[in-house]
Amino acid sequence: MKKTAIVTTVFVAALMLATAGFAGQNNYGCGLGSMVFENNDSVVSQTLAATTNGTFASQLFGITSGTSNCEKPESFVYNEKVKVFVADNMDNLAADMARGSGEYLDTLATLMDVPQADRASLYNTLQANFSSIYTSDQVSSTDVLRNMDSVL
Repeated sequence: MKKTAIVTTVFVAALMLATAGFAGQNNYGCGLGSMVFENNDSVVSQTLAATTNGTFASQLFGITSGTSNCEKPESFVYNEKVKVFVADNMDNLAADMARGSGEYLDTLATLMDVPQADRASLYNTLQANFSSIYTSDQVSSTDVLRNMDSVL
């Protein structure tokens, strides 16, 4: 019974790895593993690259820093603190954005790491594009973030 379970587990794992190999893509993302096993898309190499990325957490560092074959996200609108703030303060943020000033816009700019010298320009841009950002009374916070990103 135990032997059958082991054989079944090995078979399923081999099948999953083989399927990933036939996909013709790199399945390990960026990070140290992608650098060490670069240009080698065999199933074993992809598995080792993914394991290396996970073991050293190099993928996390690479994404946030833009190193290790990772691209740093271009959008500063989508950090988690901004997402939560916008979701929790939709109405107040809309009022400040329409006005072009206010503490909610100040907080948003702070969370987005916008330098003090650039904030007036940010506020003017958001105010000028208010109707493109808050497209309806029913707009979701995700849509507001997406619309802000396209405006900025």
